[in-house]
Amino acid sequence: MALRNNSIITEFILLGLSADHHIQILLFVLFLGIYLMTMMGNLMMLLVIRVDSYLHLPMYFFLSHLSFIDICLSSVIVPKMLENLLSQKKSISVEGCLAQVFFVFATGGTEACLLSVMAYDRYAAICYPLIYGQIMSKQMCCGLVWASWGLGFLDSLINIFLAWNLDFCEAHVMPHFSCELPSLFSLSCSDVSANIAVMICSAILHALGTLLLIFFSYARIISTILSISSTTGRSQAFSTCSSHLTAVSFFYGSAFLCYLMPTLSSSLEFVFSMQYSVVTPLVNPLVYSLKNKEVKASLKRILQKGFIKAQITEN
Repeated sequence: MALRNNSIITEFILLGLSADHHIQILLFVLFLGIYLMTMMGNLMMLLVIRVDSYLHLPMYFFLSHLSFIDICLSSVIVPKMLENLLSQKKSISVEGCLAQVFFVFATGGTEACLLSVMAYDRYAAICYPLIYGQIMSKQMCCGLVWASWGLGFLDSLINIFLAWNLDFCEAHVMPHFSCELPSLFSLSCSDVSANIAVMICSAILHALGTLLLIFFSYARIISTILSISSTTGRSQAFSTCSSHLTAVSFFYGSAFLCYLMPTLSSSLEFVFSMQYSVVTPLVNPLVYSLKNKEVKASLKRILQKGFIKAQITEN
């Protein structure tokens, strides 16, 4: 966005949600509930992993970062959406819009990298159990996490740098509930062909890189699981991957469609964006807490300790 155009367009109007006042109130209550549950669920995961020494393992180290990313992603989108639902003028400044695009892109890209790292962790745990500790050392885990954050923010910087130089003229109404990079292109009177090409290329590279790592990891995992003679052993091995596969399906199924197909209709873009930015951060902690035996056992231990301490205090 060229700064000279601030005198023409200083804000965008977000009209992605219903204009009916009563429906807006219902949507506010719904999304406020989703946001609070998202915060509680992910903070619970962070607390449980931090407190319980049984969960001080690479898998849960990555899961704690996934929970933190989900908190960030949801907090970039939902609070502004809630504000606009109660406001007559559903606006966001151009600078605020670009900042929202930057952080959505950065956290989404980081989550994609982290999900592929978690797939590699499951591959190492199942295919090389005897040397798993050596492969996934503390230094390796920290390096993979920092690399995920670095790649996510680098990808976002490249795209937002180009978007910053766009000219926005008369069109300033965005049929969306938040600022998304594809939506900005339709509002610009500049030539956006280079922006679209860079966005698609970066998304493809990001998607292919992370998806290929996930694919090859699970190809090896499935091959190893099928070679296990015990049915119980196969079931236990696969159960450690089911939560991760669910998280991958929710995130990749919507996020990359939204960015790889910028010509989607506004309704489809709305649905995909809502799924990966609002629903997925809520689903991830539920999936990992309900389908993971270690997390459920940890929650039980923490609750028991809390109950015992409460009884001692009362006596």
